[in-house]
Amino acid sequence: MPTINPNFAEEIKKFGAKDFNLCFNCGNCTAICSLSTNDETFPRELIRYSTLGLEDDLKSSLKPWLCYYCGECSTDCPRQANPGELMMSLRRWLTAQYDWTGLSGLLYKNLWAYILAMIAIFGAVAGISYFSEFTHSELMHIGHLFEMVAIAGVFAIILLPNIIRMWYFTIIKPGIKVNLKAYFLSLKDLFIHMFTQKRFLGCEPTRENKMRWLLHLILVIGYLSLLFTTVFLNWFSTTSNFIVWLGYIESATIFLITILFMQKRMRKVDAMHKHSQPSDWFFVIWLFLMGFTAFMVRLLIDTQQIDSFFWVYVIHITVLAQWALIIVPFGKWTHFLYRSFAMYFDALTMIKEKK
Repeated sequence: MPTINPNFAEEIKKFGAKDFNLCFNCGNCTAICSLSTNDETFPRELIRYSTLGLEDDLKSSLKPWLCYYCGECSTDCPRQANPGELMMSLRRWLTAQYDWTGLSGLLYKNLWAYILAMIAIFGAVAGISYFSEFTHSELMHIGHLFEMVAIAGVFAIILLPNIIRMWYFTIIKPGIKVNLKAYFLSLKDLFIHMFTQKRFLGCEPTRENKMRWLLHLILVIGYLSLLFTTVFLNWFSTTSNFIVWLGYIESATIFLITILFMQKRMRKVDAMHKHSQPSDWFFVIWLFLMGFTAFMVRLLIDTQQIDSFFWVYVIHITVLAQWALIIVPFGKWTHFLYRSFAMYFDALTMIKEKK
C-alpha cells in the first residue's frame, strides 16, 4: 500500500514549485506535451501524485527526468499552475532523495548553506595560496593534482553510490526484473543521451528549441573536452601549441555560451527561465567563471605574466574547487548525470515490457 505524506506539497514548494496546487486536473499539460505518450504520461500524473503526497510513487518514477522543460505545459495551462516548474522541482527533490549524504536537500532548500559552503572553500584555497610556503609553480602543480583527485573522489564517494540508490529506487524496489543481457544492450542509450540529449529533439520542433538543443550540445562537448584538456593533457603546463589553442577554443566556447544562457535567465524570455532558482544561477555563473578564468590563466602563462597576476589563478582554482565539491555532486550538474541514467533505466523497462 502506498505511503501518503500529507505534508509533501509544502515540502516540494521548498524546491521551487509554488503554484501546482492550482491544478484542477484538466489534462491539458499532458495533451500538449510532445514527449508525453500513452506509456509515459506527464506532467498531469505527477501533479496528482504531488498533490496526494505519494512519495514512494514519485521516488520510483523516472518520468520527471523524461521531461526537458520546453515550457509548453506552463505556457498553455489554463490555471497558471506551472506544471513545468513542478517537474523541475521534482528533479531537485529526487536529487536530494538519491544523495546519501543529505547535502543536496540542504543546499537546495537553504541558500545560506550554499553561500557558507562557497565561502568556506574560498577561505581554504586563499589560506593555502597565501599563507603556505609553496612557490607559484608548486601551487599550480597541487591545483592540477587536486583536479584529478576531486574527479575520482567525488565520483567514487558520492556520485556512484547515488546512482546505485537511484537504480534501487527505480528498478529494484518496484520489483522490475531485468536480466544481465539487457543492461549491456541498453548501454548505448546511456551514452547517446549523456552526450547528445537527443530526446529534447522530440519537443515541438521550433527554431528556438532546435537552437537550445544545439547550444546545450556544444556546451556539453566544450565542457567535457576542456575537462580532458586541463586534467589529462595538463593545459596549464603543456608546451604543445595544438593543446594550448585547443584549450583556448574550449574555454572561450564555454564562457560565450554561458553568457547567452545568463542573458536568457535575466530577460526571462521563456517559461524555463522565468522561475530560476539559486541553484540554476550558481550552475551557469560558475560554469562561465570556470571557462573565463581558465582562459585568462593560460593567457597570463603565455604572456609570462602569471607571477605578477597569480591571484587570477587563485580565483580560478577557487571556482574549480567550488564547482567540483559543491555544484557537481550536490547541485544542478547532477541533473545531467541522473537524466542520462534515467534514459538508461527507462530503456531497461522497455526491454522488460517487450518480453
